[in-house]
Amino acid sequence: MISDNKDIYRVLKEAKTVAMIGCSPNEYRTSNYAAKFLQERGYRVIPVNPQAKEVYGEKSYDNLTDIPSDVQIDIVNIFRNSEFSAEAVQDAAEWKKKTGQDPVLWTQLDVSSPEAEKIAEENELIYIKNRCIMVEWDRNFK
Repeated sequence: MISDNKDIYRVLKEAKTVAMIGCSPNEYRTSNYAAKFLQERGYRVIPVNPQAKEVYGEKSYDNLTDIPSDVQIDIVNIFRNSEFSAEAVQDAAEWKKKTGQDPVLWTQLDVSSPEAEKIAEENELIYIKNRCIMVEWDRNFK
């Protein structure tokens, strides 16, 4: 698990593509604002939401594992209620097995759960717990 600010800075600096689970096309939702925020700072944001066709010009996928395996994902940002976080982390573990990629899991504020953390640990996934990606970006790059 990552909690050190230097490690968070490194993750944000090195990342190019963020898959955002729970990214909403509704501009009044925080996940939508976060997607726009990250895009404006140079990240490619791939929405994962079965209720959306696209968000800010990016095709939305029903599930993380539906994203083509040749797409490099650096961060999986989980923007769902904590009751769904374990399922999202399991999907990231499946993505890792399918592609050989090792994205950083990033859970937004109050999104992590003990079960999600356990799944991440069992699958050797790097995990950032309950941190707002926008706040951390501002803290590190403003």
